[in-house]
Amino acid sequence: MRYRLLGRTGLYVSELCLGTMTYGGRGFWQAIGSLQQTEVEEQIKAAFEAGINFIDTANVYSLGESERLLGAALKTLGLPRNELVIATKATGIMSELPNGRGQSRYHLFNEVDASLARLQLEHIDLYQLHGFDPLTPLEESLSALNDLVRSGKVRYVGLCNMSAWQIMKALAISEREGFTKFVSVQAYYTIAGRDLEREVLPLIEDQGLGLMVWSPLAGGLLSGKFSREAPGPEGARRTNFDFPVVDKERAFRCVDVMRGIAAQHGVTVAQIALAWLLHRPRVSSVIIGAKTMAQLADNVAATRVELSADDAAALDTVSRLAPEYPGWMLAMQAQYRAKPPQRP
Repeated sequence: MRYRLLGRTGLYVSELCLGTMTYGGRGFWQAIGSLQQTEVEEQIKAAFEAGINFIDTANVYSLGESERLLGAALKTLGLPRNELVIATKATGIMSELPNGRGQSRYHLFNEVDASLARLQLEHIDLYQLHGFDPLTPLEESLSALNDLVRSGKVRYVGLCNMSAWQIMKALAISEREGFTKFVSVQAYYTIAGRDLEREVLPLIEDQGLGLMVWSPLAGGLLSGKFSREAPGPEGARRTNFDFPVVDKERAFRCVDVMRGIAAQHGVTVAQIALAWLLHRPRVSSVIIGAKTMAQLADNVAATRVELSADDAAALDTVSRLAPEYPGWMLAMQAQYRAKPPQRP
């Protein structure tokens, strides 16, 4: 297991992050996973022993049950707190009360305390806005996050699922007001869905933010269990919950190429999909979520896959984004400055 700095911070996180969306299985979340306490403890213990020091959850996962199971597991296992980086999030619907969702100061302050209680922790290492709230002014949300950092309840702040202009606006407000800045972006990114590279990834590179990748296997579509001809196994996440949105024909073209590369390396298709991300620049950590210990072990093994230059070229060719304006224009104009001028 390798460790990478989270953006421009001095914080090292494991290149794989353990996701906990499969914990609990309350209501809607049952389609994704329903691991209970014994299974959760077994998974966390194995992940920690494999070198994973980064765990990501959210208040909304099974309406707090994921955080509760995680907190109980950490206490039962007695894992050293100073060797763990615990991340959680707030924004989603936690109740049908008027202020039971969003990014108001009221809601964020309430949810931090609720998350800390469920996790049985004194502080959260990375607290993330779980999307964009169109009603709450960014100034209010950012001021609240700044105060939470100053209070000691939160160490770093990050965001999820925002567009480039929203992220840049937030960074500019924090710069202007002297607030704690976002250090990370959690976003959907896979070999079959490289949309992030159009606007958000260039911003991440320019601003030195860390990138945490969610759903690296496109909801299981890149696991190798799915094909054009087969709908997928019963009980698989994609079978029960067809998310995230992906161009399936494009995804299967990628799978076709990955199958050949996986066979050459003697590994699974899923490991090739994860290895591709682990070889991408600016990726701080790839979030893996598993229903079984076998899935967890397979995902962890992806850290040992070394892609050759030919492998990387083949994967890039099959998955490359189609040119879009202004991207193709910017690339063309950049060529004018690619080489330093020479005096004739």
